[in-house]
Amino acid sequence: MAERLGAHSLVDAFKAQGVNSIFTLSGNHIMPIFDAVIDHPIKLIHTRHEAATVHMADAYARLSGKVGIAMVTGGPGHANAVSALYTAAMAEAPVVLLSGHAPLNQLGKGAFQEMSQADIAAPLCKASWTCAGPQYLAADFELACAIAQSGRPGPVHLSLPSDALENPLTAASATPSPSAPKLASNPPLSSENAQLIVKQLRAAQKPVVLVGPRGCYQYAKELHQLSEALGVPVIATESPRGVGDPSLGAFAEVLAQSDCVLLLEKRLDFTLKFGNSPTFKADARFMQIDSEADELQRSQNALGSRLELAVQADLLPSIETLLQTAKSDQAKSQDTSWLPWVKEAIAYRPNTWSTATSKTPKHAHPGRAMLALQAILDSHPDSVLVADGGEIGQWAQACLHAPNRVINGVAGSIGAALPFATAAAYTKPGVPVVAVMGDGTFGFHSSELDTAVRYQLPFIGVVGNDACWNAEYQIQIREYGQERAKGCELLPSRYDQVAEAFGGAGELVTDAVDVLAAAQRLQAKGLPAILNILIEGLPAPNLKRS
Repeated sequence: MAERLGAHSLVDAFKAQGVNSIFTLSGNHIMPIFDAVIDHPIKLIHTRHEAATVHMADAYARLSGKVGIAMVTGGPGHANAVSALYTAAMAEAPVVLLSGHAPLNQLGKGAFQEMSQADIAAPLCKASWTCAGPQYLAADFELACAIAQSGRPGPVHLSLPSDALENPLTAASATPSPSAPKLASNPPLSSENAQLIVKQLRAAQKPVVLVGPRGCYQYAKELHQLSEALGVPVIATESPRGVGDPSLGAFAEVLAQSDCVLLLEKRLDFTLKFGNSPTFKADARFMQIDSEADELQRSQNALGSRLELAVQADLLPSIETLLQTAKSDQAKSQDTSWLPWVKEAIAYRPNTWSTATSKTPKHAHPGRAMLALQAILDSHPDSVLVADGGEIGQWAQACLHAPNRVINGVAGSIGAALPFATAAAYTKPGVPVVAVMGDGTFGFHSSELDTAVRYQLPFIGVVGNDACWNAEYQIQIREYGQERAKGCELLPSRYDQVAEAFGGAGELVTDAVDVLAAAQRLQAKGLPAILNILIEGLPAPNLKRS
């Protein structure tokens, strides 16, 4: 019988946690894991850049409801992956980043690619530590998965020293490494607090419940039930544009009129203008349920006496308790016209977009081009919309909807569209995936087209090509004037031909009327594809009703 090494113990832990897919990029430190996985039904999706492993694990987690696992080598490989953790953290996606690491017996001696990896990842993670030996690998991985999913989910990093993976396993420890953190838990929302919250919401004239990113991709059904039971608007948001979230129509109007706000695992941050007037009424009252004490304290600091109730509790159990309380309490909301008014405001879009034309010859209006793609998303009950990039990403969110959506989120960082699309096609095989991105975004991870081709993962990547870093260009025009708008220029490159060179498919479109037919042709090819649309470089929509 072959000698059992630390890596074998880790693979056993993968299986115990139900892991069947790992997004990875090979490297010296993690080769023992690659070897140990061979004899097990665990698929390694091998990417072209370490950051892409994290982005793919992020999208996988959001779409599957499971922990997404990313695995990279140590040193520079780890450093490459770290930047993507911020997007996952702000999206509240449960991701575990496993990084190879210099051997424990060489630390402090100038080992190959030695660096303080856990310290580097820590600011972007819920927890970050280095495994202390082969006996701790299984317990450490189990803990990492548990922390990633607990409370407000998010990324966790675990460094794996190469000698821990390569050395014989004599006996597995039942407890994690000595430096590992403890798994925290929160008490449930009490029935008394639930009753008080429901009473306050129903007593208000224009109440609103605001939910953070998980409400957009994980608990939509439960939140709809809560809204119906309360008779109160429940709105989930994950956009870095905050009150200008393009997928929420005239959202700013709703907030400006609300008089009682429940923050349900929603941070009071820049997206809500920190609760200040005129975003909210100066006398608007707030309540908050959050899994993190630091968030409750931050709201207290910002709102003072306007924060009338602050409760530390987890999201899903709180939704369930509020729903049960709302159903058992037969009281009605004060203003029954408020909920339908809010629904109408959120649904608002200008009716001129469907016929809009570009002022730039042989370029499409971004809104009209995006609207044409809705037919692809409507063709399947489980379709996926990926939206990334600056202004074109906002047009996509304003114009398109799908049962599943993965966006760059509150982090506001661009570049993840192609890894997101690849992971979406992997997670939901046979489902239409439309991934809208800017031409700037395309450049970050264009080589992941190779990954998608190798694993036969079809999607339609839509590049809004305005030959510009348009989000920054719009800032320059607004803040400094047209004559000082410099340094944001790009070439109108043939991104469709880049896809073809990788073995995918591509088409170039210069008129919005041709978008749907081109997209359908690409979809029929069953390949990773790029629809390169030359668009007019317009600012993102800022939706206001007259």
